[in-house]
Amino acid sequence: MRFIVAPDSFKGSLSAVEAAEAMERGVRAVFPLAAVQKVPVADGGEGTAAALVASAGGTLVERDVSGPLGRPVKAFFGLLADGRTGVVEVAAACGLPLVPVEERNPEKTTSYGVGELVRAALDRGCRKLIIGLGGSSTNDGGMGMAAALGARFLDRKGHSVEPLVSSLERVAVVDLTGLDPRLQEVELFGACDVGSPLCGPGGASLVFAPQKGATAGQAARLDGLLSRLAGLIRETNGREVASLPGAGAAGGIGAGVAGLLGGRLVSGSDLILEVSRLAEHLALGAELVLTGEGEINRQTVLGKAPGAVARLAARYGVPVVAVGTRGPGYEEAYGQGIGAVHSIIPRPMSLAEAMGDASRLLAEGVAELLRVWRLGRRD
Repeated sequence: MRFIVAPDSFKGSLSAVEAAEAMERGVRAVFPLAAVQKVPVADGGEGTAAALVASAGGTLVERDVSGPLGRPVKAFFGLLADGRTGVVEVAAACGLPLVPVEERNPEKTTSYGVGELVRAALDRGCRKLIIGLGGSSTNDGGMGMAAALGARFLDRKGHSVEPLVSSLERVAVVDLTGLDPRLQEVELFGACDVGSPLCGPGGASLVFAPQKGATAGQAARLDGLLSRLAGLIRETNGREVASLPGAGAAGGIGAGVAGLLGGRLVSGSDLILEVSRLAEHLALGAELVLTGEGEINRQTVLGKAPGAVARLAARYGVPVVAVGTRGPGYEEAYGQGIGAVHSIIPRPMSLAEAMGDASRLLAEGVAELLRVWRLGRRD
């Protein structure tokens, strides 16, 4: 008997790796001799590097980089077992938790540390780079990231301008001639969990900047500044990023990956499932796939990892159950390859209690699910 457990993180309580371990405990409580293949997954946000290292093999490489406020922070990137694939998490270098609440202001935060991690991965010989776009405190369109890799932003007199979004009013020219030449030799992917464009009502600034400390007035100003950046990119190399799906991810770092560094923006969950080799595990057969995240809701099947797991498993005829809590619109998962949504909350409890005891609740919830599932088997 063989099971595949492929959860995303339970945000705020369990990483994808920890969730997979809890689910494995639940399986073994009912089927102690079963083979359990753990494939932690992600969609490009926080936990992407650790999930891929756990699924595909490799190691996390620590580096000191410039944090979102310019102060040094300890960050990391994933170096996968093939020795040529690097996984950089935006959240590791400029994530929102790295900025104290009283200092949150997306006009002043920078993605510079992301570029430093990319450079460190290149130094380790990586020829395929995945940049996980999610969880940033920034709204700089990837300017800082590009500057760390050699780009310059110049005023009308040819003087360098600080690579902050608030400086864009003074930028007249984007100079990419000094970009690290190794970028031309690598496959570069921006892994997105949202399809937001850079600008406009659904873009980086108006939707996400308020979550990072911006006032309504600042958000409107930032939208105009990123629109200016899109125009500068168009003048520099002809790349159109203003309405590009995913360009607004991570405060517009998606636009920086595609427009300034020449990378491709792709579905984070689909790319990560490919790298984690979930299809190979499904091809070997399984009784059941268990996936999940903290809350199963209508967003689960719109670019999130559990929805991608279900779609892939359907190709191999393997049934899928999503485990977590049920949120608004969770029923929509039933039309996307998820056969059932199982809640791990056994009784009324506060959110804080549930998050604090998530590992036990998840293991016991999986065990209870499989006891019921076993009753329906006839072999």
